[in-house]
Amino acid sequence: MEQSNSGSADGNPNDKIDDEDYPAYSMGSAARILGTTPGFLRSLDEAKLLTPQRSDGGHRRYSRYQLRIAARARELVDNGTALDAACRIIILEDQLAEARTINAELHRSLDQRADPPGEHPQT
Repeated sequence: MEQSNSGSADGNPNDKIDDEDYPAYSMGSAARILGTTPGFLRSLDEAKLLTPQRSDGGHRRYSRYQLRIAARARELVDNGTALDAACRIIILEDQLAEARTINAELHRSLDQRADPPGEHPQT
């Protein structure tokens, strides 16, 4: 899954507070938040579900967005889904959400073309 690289050191530090993609969490803190092990997080990286950014020292750093993905993977695995299947489910869920967003945008665009502003039919 793609993650943006908006966590640069430039700009106002307060801008990062609400940045879903800012890699604020170390592997240890991410594992504690999720109630899982660092090994589970490494397995998500190996499965290519998550690609955490790396600190200057090479340590994995996770964003809040990635923590949500990892939490969903853990939920599926805890309910008996194999890790590879859980990863595929999450990828498909993400693709479906993106397709629904695009579909809604296209419908809005078509609706605006069909009923331009100021040209409403008289009833």
